Amino acid sequence: MGWGSRVRRTGGVAAVAVVLLAGCESIPEADVPAAGGSGGAAPDGHAVSPLDNPDGTRPGLAPLTDAKDRAAAAAVIDKVATKGRGPKTGYDRDEYGYAWMDTADGVPLARNGCDTRNDLLKLHGRDVQFRTGSDCVVVSMDLYDPYTGKDIAWKKAKATEVQIDHVVPLSYAWQMGASRWSESKREQLANDPLNLLPVDGGANSAKRDSGPASWLPPAKGIRCAYAVRFAQVAVKYELPVTMADKTAMREQCGA
Repeated sequence: MGWGSRVRRTGGVAAVAVVLLAGCESIPEADVPAAGGSGGAAPDGHAVSPLDNPDGTRPGLAPLTDAKDRAAAAAVIDKVATKGRGPKTGYDRDEYGYAWMDTADGVPLARNGCDTRNDLLKLHGRDVQFRTGSDCVVVSMDLYDPYTGKDIAWKKAKATEVQIDHVVPLSYAWQMGASRWSESKREQLANDPLNLLPVDGGANSAKRDSGPASWLPPAKGIRCAYAVRFAQVAVKYELPVTMADKTAMREQCGA
């Protein structure tokens, strides 16, 4: 499946050497000026507000700018519980099932014959092209990355230019209580479209397993929407965040 109108293409996207799955050790990330201005708004409007996308099955991540939306954003964030971050002891990516499994029951797009990564590329990409003979394997597309404000003309030959971010990183979730979850619930978190966004590979690599207190998208205009998406995942899975992270989330929405 493809999307109608084209996204304008820009060059200069740096390729990343390796794909990093969510769950790596966190690193502090300084506040970065927004790419290309305030950032956060797809040039053709191909992005949906997280407030209008509670299950993550609509494309993009649109900024929240007016007072009414930001008040609604703060209300979502206020629902998130807090606790201290626990140890990483016992964490392994395999604790969430094999990567991009199509059999994580209980989440949208499961068991459709296409792995989670390709599902997300199809959902968020424009001008999607598939491997010959396949309606699943994406080989090229245009992507507007909300984290950096960049348009990415992506091809599978340079796969790491686009990575799938776990909004709530899997290692972070493990430390906040997922270590005690059932295997099926962990598989849901790892493959839920609500917790997944295709983004610039460099931004995803820089984030690693950081919470919002130590990493936020470089494009400042999208940070409130990002905080809401983080909160939506936390609320859905009854997953607490640290007090520092909740404070940072509220600050992004002016609360």
